[in-house]
Amino acid sequence: MTRGISYAVLTSSDSGHAGERRDIGGDAVVSTMNSKGHVLAQRSLLPDDLDSLTRQLREWSEDLDVELILTTGGTGLGPRDVIPEATLSVIDYQVPGMAEAMRAASLQITSMAMLSRAVVGVANRTLIVNLPGSPKGAVETLDIVLPVLPHAVEIMSDTHRGDHPIRSDTHSH
Repeated sequence: MTRGISYAVLTSSDSGHAGERRDIGGDAVVSTMNSKGHVLAQRSLLPDDLDSLTRQLREWSEDLDVELILTTGGTGLGPRDVIPEATLSVIDYQVPGMAEAMRAASLQITSMAMLSRAVVGVANRTLIVNLPGSPKGAVETLDIVLPVLPHAVEIMSDTHRGDHPIRSDTHSH
């Protein structure tokens, strides 16, 4: 895939939605994605409300111009951390390998990663990836999956031809 991915960023934050703090996690994700040549199609900051988040994820996943949705925030154990539930309610199937890779790599940085409930899945040919809310955590986690995002998006599209990119991590056994 030579063109950039059309993506959306959804931030789940009561304080951000109330204007009490800036969405620096979402800003960091947009900056990282744009620096890689991807194209921001939509962005929203919503309160930690299951219905609102679910509605936004559903709307964007039905928009054929949005190939990837990156969520920030709401992946922890707090009573209002509901982005995993919102994601699970709209996806057709999970991509557990991506969520497992995000947690495994993040555990090398902080033991707090084991508290993440982040989900990755596909809704109507749109990949949805839950990221932490902190700018550092969001970018570190995004960096883990960035190398596979173009291929994942291509597989879900009608343009996939069955060929796979050459692996840079191949070992001889």
